[in-house]
Amino acid sequence: MTETVMIEKKQCELIKGDFSPDDALEIINHLITKKITFHELRSFSSEIRFGEVDQKSIDRSKELKQSKASVEKFIQQAKEQNKTLRIKSNISIELI
Repeated sequence: MTETVMIEKKQCELIKGDFSPDDALEIINHLITKKITFHELRSFSSEIRFGEVDQKSIDRSKELKQSKASVEKFIQQAKEQNKTLRIKSNISIELI
C-alpha cells in the first residue's frame, strides 16, 4: 500500500547575499519591474477581453511603484555612505 502525502507549503530562497548598491538596485529593480509589468499586462488583457480594467492589478501596480521608489531612495543612501546591502528574500507558496 502506497501512501501519498500532499505538500501544503513550499518555500525557497530567491535572494540571499551581500551586494553593492549598484548590484542591489539592479536585482531589486528587475524583480519589481517584472511584477509591475505583469499587473499592467493583466489589466490591459482584462480591458481588451472584457472592456474593464483589473482594479486589483492597477492597485497592486501602484503599490509596487511606490515600493520601488522607496527602495531606490534607500539604496541611494547606502551608495552615498559607501555601504554594502544584505538582501534576503524568500518565497512562500501554500495550497489553499
